[in-house]
Amino acid sequence: MTLTDAAAARVSEIVAARENALGIRVGIKKGGCAGMEYTIDLVTEAKPGDDIVEKEGSKVFVAPEAVLYLLGTQMDFE
Repeated sequence: MTLTDAAAARVSEIVAARENALGIRVGIKKGGCAGMEYTIDLVTEAKPGDDIVEKEGSKVFVAPEAVLYLLGTQMDFE
């Protein structure tokens, strides 16, 4: 997974507005028409096995169960 400049800037804004936040975590859960839905949560501490994507100081923690679903993807913000 990679982040665009816009996504990195938005993650930085979200984290700066929350005390003790380190970044955001992207995960998955069952549901949706393809069988999976993405989840995004605020991170205050890393979990074992998290994959960490960093860009311009922004951190996105990818849950281990989501890594295979997110290979080759790009997070953007409009």
